[in-house]
Amino acid sequence: MKLSARLAALAGSSALVIGALAGAVPATAAPAGATAAPDISVANVKQHLTDLSTIAANNGGNRAHGRPGYKASIDFVKAKLDAVGFTTSVQQFTYNGTTGYNLIADWPGGDPNQVIMSGAHLDSVTSGAGMNDNGSGSAAVLEAALTVARSGYQPSKHLRFGWWGAEELGLVGSKYYVNNLPTAERSKVKGYLNFDMIGSPNPGYFVYDDDPTIEQTFKTYFSGIGVPTEIETEGDGRSDHASFKNVGIPVGGLFTGASRVKSSAQVSKWGGTATAFDRCYHSSCDTLSNINDTALDRNSDAIAHAIWTLSGTSTPPTGKVFENTADVAIPDSPGAAVTSTVNVTGVTGNAPSNLSVGVDIVHTYKGDLVVDLIAPDGSVYNLHNRTGGSADNIVQTYTVNASSEVANGAWKLRAQDIASADTGYINGFKLTFP
Repeated sequence: MKLSARLAALAGSSALVIGALAGAVPATAAPAGATAAPDISVANVKQHLTDLSTIAANNGGNRAHGRPGYKASIDFVKAKLDAVGFTTSVQQFTYNGTTGYNLIADWPGGDPNQVIMSGAHLDSVTSGAGMNDNGSGSAAVLEAALTVARSGYQPSKHLRFGWWGAEELGLVGSKYYVNNLPTAERSKVKGYLNFDMIGSPNPGYFVYDDDPTIEQTFKTYFSGIGVPTEIETEGDGRSDHASFKNVGIPVGGLFTGASRVKSSAQVSKWGGTATAFDRCYHSSCDTLSNINDTALDRNSDAIAHAIWTLSGTSTPPTGKVFENTADVAIPDSPGAAVTSTVNVTGVTGNAPSNLSVGVDIVHTYKGDLVVDLIAPDGSVYNLHNRTGGSADNIVQTYTVNASSEVANGAWKLRAQDIASADTGYINGFKLTFP
């Protein structure tokens, strides 16, 4: 949670103006029958916190912008995500004469035009290790992302995660990310979920009052476990969701309270004492002992519930899967088309009317590409025809009516670059027969 209330007020007023001009795109809940979110292991979340605490202890006692503890925190989270198959990138920016870092992690698959993003700021203040502010949110988002990978979740929307730098200095990292996101890419982000301080030692259960669908998703979860909520007001506009809200992206999130004193009515509602929600807010005592395990557990599960609910429904495909993961280089234009082949065997009759075609192409400008599926008899089914502009990569599952084709035989994914200056390769090609 950042220090400057004056900046918060300015951010809030800007959000009203810019949001009205840009027109927020509402997030949509998953259809009935959506895959239920798994339980998030609070033990794993606490282990991430322990690791972040050790990083702080080994680097001058904090994880603040421009300090070695922050960069070590970025490296720690990135290594965890790289190991389970996320596509990660580190974004650098400069503030107060020092280099800052954001970490962005994309889970392969899902509709790239429908992005659900979750994030937390990873930096602390200079006075301490920042275990609640905001090790708690950072660790919970990390474990939610790792759970996506472990469960093999394949949502209909694309999942992206972010860890922001220099939030404590005025939302610097998240502003940098949003401001450098092209307008076309901003429009693809259908919801941003922010988690800043979710393990306060004297907790309340606060839900951001922003996008109504996201807000209701969190309220529904807490209602289901019998925990009342209130609208978050103490930190409204003071965390990284404001950077997204200011450009018209729907936002929501959770919070357990900072320096404000819990009222007697709130004590009756949630327990605890009529003292600050977090007596160690921005202090050296914001250590591992400054975390309420119950609040951390409940909020971590609420994060997973929102991610699974808002990203749509899908389960790992059943049936027969045929895949080629060998890399095939795509030459720059002028260059010949290249193919990746899968040989389908043991399938009776024709291909289905809902043949699932998984495409994973790494390329620096997907607007240069034409991509086709070629059936064994040479029939061509166009999948991608120079759309997407300057965005990179095609990681998408297409559904093709191939019912007129004999199933068995050599199926090919064909890709051709028909404009100059960018290159890439076919990273993978998969056919799933139900």
